[in-house]
Amino acid sequence: VQLQASGGGLVQPGGSLRLSCAASGSIDSINIMGWYRQAPGKQRELVAADVSGGMTTYADFVKGRFTISRDNAKNTVSLQINSLKPEDTAVYYCIAAQSWTTTWYWGQGTLVTVSS
Repeated sequence: VQLQASGGGLVQPGGSLRLSCAASGSIDSINIMGWYRQAPGKQRELVAADVSGGMTTYADFVKGRFTISRDNAKNTVSLQINSLKPEDTAVYYCIAAQSWTTTWYWGQGTLVTVSS
């Protein structure tokens, strides 16, 4: 499975971004698609995930600012990020997996920088 993420960039506090990720390859078994992030000097953390069947999960820090969406026909997953804060600055990674306990696939990461 190959994952190609895009949409990162520099944005001012309070602004918005939309990250997108396209999956290709052996994706028939993929049930979970989502996003992790890693801020400078911090551990990688789950941001949001979509599980086939319509279940989504979000990190507590999202607090209604992030929305994950998935298009199974196009094999894409997107993350709409609103009300960006400087602490949202991180490399955002697209992920895909069959389940939470099987092999995870990672995209190359896209940098989001929130700064005035």
